[in-house]
Amino acid sequence: MVLLRLGLAFDEERGLQGSDRRTCRGPCFSITRAFEVDQQVPLASASTACVCLCITVAGKSNTILMNQKLWSRASWLLCTLVVATPDSALAELPVSEAPASSSALFIAPDSLPASSQTPLPETWSLHSQVTNVTQWHRRFKAWYSGTNSLQPDGRTEETTDVTLYVGLRVWKGAELWLNPEYDQGRGLDDTVGLAGFPSGEAYKIGSNTPYLRLPRAFLRQTIELGGDTNPVPAMGNQLAGNRTADTLTITIGKFGVTDIFDTNSYAHDPRADLLNWSIIDVGTFDYAADAWGFTYGAAAEWSQGSRTLRGGVFQLSKVPNGKITAIDFSQFMLVAELEQRYELAGTAGKVKLLGFLNRGRMAKYQDAIDRGLAQGTVPDVAPVRRYASRPGLSINVEHAFTADIGAFARAGFNDGSKEAYEFTEINKSMSAGVSLKGKPWNRPDDTLAFAGVVNVLSRAARSYFAAGGVGILIGDGRLNYGSERIVEANYSVRINPHLTVAVDFQHVVNPAYNRDRGPVSIYGFRAHADF
Repeated sequence: MVLLRLGLAFDEERGLQGSDRRTCRGPCFSITRAFEVDQQVPLASASTACVCLCITVAGKSNTILMNQKLWSRASWLLCTLVVATPDSALAELPVSEAPASSSALFIAPDSLPASSQTPLPETWSLHSQVTNVTQWHRRFKAWYSGTNSLQPDGRTEETTDVTLYVGLRVWKGAELWLNPEYDQGRGLDDTVGLAGFPSGEAYKIGSNTPYLRLPRAFLRQTIELGGDTNPVPAMGNQLAGNRTADTLTITIGKFGVTDIFDTNSYAHDPRADLLNWSIIDVGTFDYAADAWGFTYGAAAEWSQGSRTLRGGVFQLSKVPNGKITAIDFSQFMLVAELEQRYELAGTAGKVKLLGFLNRGRMAKYQDAIDRGLAQGTVPDVAPVRRYASRPGLSINVEHAFTADIGAFARAGFNDGSKEAYEFTEINKSMSAGVSLKGKPWNRPDDTLAFAGVVNVLSRAARSYFAAGGVGILIGDGRLNYGSERIVEANYSVRINPHLTVAVDFQHVVNPAYNRDRGPVSIYGFRAHADF
């Protein structure tokens, strides 16, 4: 049997004085979920971190160390090895009922599968995932470009991330989770140029050199309140076991706001379904987050019968779209969501109403414009920021017509008089899509998805960007306004229980709301493995 182990090297030692040879010792995980420590092996690299891919065949191990130049090929190598693994070997591996890469922190009680089999409660768990997304676009028409423009000459960029999901049951109903992650790569044009950015796997801070971070470290307490007892499948950030349908769940620590709020079965996880920012989340949800999409906070979820009520408080960054380096709730977001589950003519669906309020130092667009006119300069939001509030509302609907056909829709708006704080410059948004399983063409584990979104700027924001202002993701120097319209098609192929690949196409009309630029077509390929 072939075993794959991906090692994350956390420490290194310098060799003989004056030599550039280094050695690397890193704890590796295998798909049998056993921790091992490899022998020290030389790494001819001056990098400060390394990654190793270990292959065990018939009890003999070979270790491949990858420096930053090889990192972008790591996921392809891993996926190739998984494909090449005999089915008899894969059959011996543990397979979760849900992907380890799910962006949600856990499966909601109403989503638990009906099963007569009761899984054994886990006291600890280790899952992992590797995802690579490569996107490119050809040349497109552009009469001019600015600081935050999508460049009109053809570009290709890729992102790769490797994540561990390490969980421990610390007491009854309580789970502690850590998600160390290696990231590498950049979004197109350093993740600027479109309000609805085309890759949910691209962060606002990119690097061609792989780097280690801890996006999630949280404690979740689940209190059972009664109702039917349902099995809970093992997955990333969720221990297998059982729980009642009615629960009170409290999550505290560092995690993503959208791990809990604005989730959707058909459009939410860029590692598994669609990719565009304003399709996988409602574009007007200016949720608290650092430049990677995570923050400190606490959330409570009360599930009773066909309803779930969620609420939370989360830390905003010190300045819009900034880093979060310490806990400081002097600027914060309040968010609440009401979910109603329903059945209609033998089919099931959900409706979610969400509201949020950001409290922090933010600018009014008109104040920036007035200051620019008075000084004869381009408007700038930074000097006119004052402590203020910015609210928003949205609706999120999903409906399963059959086990193989589902649809979704989202719509939202926010206070367009003020600058976007964390997410992107979208003041009104409407999206909809459909997801089809491949059963009709004898590929039941494949998924074909189509979606479209229309994003709109407020009048105050249009004036600001027309005068040359720059935002989080957009800023062409000038603006001939038109709503940003995006369509996306995605086909995902399941190669085996642990590997999926997908092709993605997006067509954008009026990128960054500018009629003088585009349209542009964006092509993508995604490889994702989870264990």
